[in-house]
Amino acid sequence: MLHKIVHAGVTSGSFEQGSEDLAVLAEVEVPAKQVERVTRRIGHERQTERDQEVEAYQRLPLVARKGVPENVPAPEVAVVGSDGGRLQILERGAEAEAAEEEALPAEEGRSGRHWREDKIGLLMTMSSAESAHDPCPDIPEQFVDPTRILKLARELKKQALPAQDGLQEPAEPEVGVETLAEQPQQWQPPEVEEKRLVASRCRWPDFGPQVATAAWAWGFFGAARQAFLGDGSDNNWTMWRQYFSSFTPILDFIHALSYVFAAAMSGRSFPVGWEAYQQWITWVWQGEVERVIAALAERQMELGILDKDESESSPRSVVAKALGYLQNHKERMRYPEYRRRGLPITSSYVESAVKQFNQRVKGTEKVWSEEGAESILQLRADYLSDDKPLEGFWQRREASETGQRRYRRAA
Repeated sequence: MLHKIVHAGVTSGSFEQGSEDLAVLAEVEVPAKQVERVTRRIGHERQTERDQEVEAYQRLPLVARKGVPENVPAPEVAVVGSDGGRLQILERGAEAEAAEEEALPAEEGRSGRHWREDKIGLLMTMSSAESAHDPCPDIPEQFVDPTRILKLARELKKQALPAQDGLQEPAEPEVGVETLAEQPQQWQPPEVEEKRLVASRCRWPDFGPQVATAAWAWGFFGAARQAFLGDGSDNNWTMWRQYFSSFTPILDFIHALSYVFAAAMSGRSFPVGWEAYQQWITWVWQGEVERVIAALAERQMELGILDKDESESSPRSVVAKALGYLQNHKERMRYPEYRRRGLPITSSYVESAVKQFNQRVKGTEKVWSEEGAESILQLRADYLSDDKPLEGFWQRREASETGQRRYRRAA
């Protein structure tokens, strides 16, 4: 019964909907408040297990932390990515005052006072073939199609990500990016075999060990090919340096595209800007980022020196931001090499995972306590993971509470 209640509480859009689902599908009357209490309690138990696993991992010698657990086969291709979502947190008293410093910008016309960031980590085993040469040296048509790129640019411009935690990226669009990145083309991206998700409301420095623990448990540090995907957030690359420095760092191609497009078009007519964009994004696709940096530096000289009070939307600001972005990440933009090695070049997988969490936790009418948010995030990650960690949890829980032996479900 607990299993059914938790399932309803996590997979339904709300606890109220979960209560209705139980009445119809399980033919039991469970008030929404009870669904919430049970879900929070079980989520807390899973959170405790997770924290214990992280502590055990961190106590291992460095060599062991970078190795593969006994009897765990290392995957051929291991990919790690991370990103942040949004949810509303309402705390009272001293906790509320402390939380004010973390508040995100307003959203959907509402006050930004209660918006906070949740952290999402995605681990994937993938299958792909390596090539002697770049399997797709010519940029796919969808990246130089003005209709698609204009739509993408509008979506990326809708809002800005919160500046807290060092994030300075354009916001992820609600739709469009994944579709654009997954259009049929010559080059076939790696196929996802299995995925595991990690989610928490903790600070980024505390989130890294959680992702690293999950990666270690899956044998990722022994994979023949390893990749770490991210946008330009400092948090992503701090995590990479501290826990995944042996992984190939890859900047999301779509984010690079958005900066290049904005800089090419800023202060120019569409025909002139589009011609520059086509040339620059082709160079990016082909790994010739230094040529784009040189072109941006030249454009910056044409526009003049950036004033300290310059508007963020001015051509000089836009070009300067794009120039800095490419200079900071050029070592993570070797896209021909990544394609040759059969590694992914877009973070659409991670963005899709964030949306799956948002479906449950995000909404102007959904307000969480910190404890409730952490519980639902943990359980949501469990349900979205292909290795079904909750199945083992329920067996352990039953054995510890009744003294019975663990059972195996009949095939």
